[in-house]
Amino acid sequence: MRAVEHIPAQTPLVVDLSPQEVRARLREALAIYVAAMDYPKGTEHHRAPMWTEHISRPGWRAVGAVVNQGQSSKLVAVGYGYRGAPHQWWHQQVYGGMRNAGWSEAAIRQTMANYFELTELHVHPNAQGHGLGEAMLVRLLADRTEQVALLSTPEVNHEDNRAWRLYRRLGFNDVIRNFTFTGDSRPFAVLGRNLPLTADDRPTS
Repeated sequence: MRAVEHIPAQTPLVVDLSPQEVRARLREALAIYVAAMDYPKGTEHHRAPMWTEHISRPGWRAVGAVVNQGQSSKLVAVGYGYRGAPHQWWHQQVYGGMRNAGWSEAAIRQTMANYFELTELHVHPNAQGHGLGEAMLVRLLADRTEQVALLSTPEVNHEDNRAWRLYRRLGFNDVIRNFTFTGDSRPFAVLGRNLPLTADDRPTS
């Protein structure tokens, strides 16, 4: 059983994270990722090089949520994404998945010609309930110049978890359902929505 990590009771503050900050806090960020996804301890070591490489991709943006601890702060949530491109693994996987799902070549190219990939969005389980996921996602999508935002999320019965409810509230629709990425046996959904995200698109409560 994983030890319960103490998260201060104060409401976390959502902030932008620079490349330097993400590199400096990579271990902290990956610990959130492992806890939120309930992955085995040690998974973070395999993901670290990938997260580091992603920082250099065009259009990369990251946000986090922190709580103050005296002269320092503790990271309790993290999210990032970047501009998708044909040479990227995720792009190639989704492109093939859309084709197998019956999308026309023209529709695939239109959807994936200019998109922001929401790569990671994680809130530590002990810091959930503050609306951090929504605040971070809105911040990540603000002022994006791409035409579409795309993401993948594990399939869940009746879409009954925080992630699914968040994505539906913010207008994400089905692109592919029950899709299996190479190297992962779990079924995923690929969701998307048009950009920009305007004030009218955001939940009122």
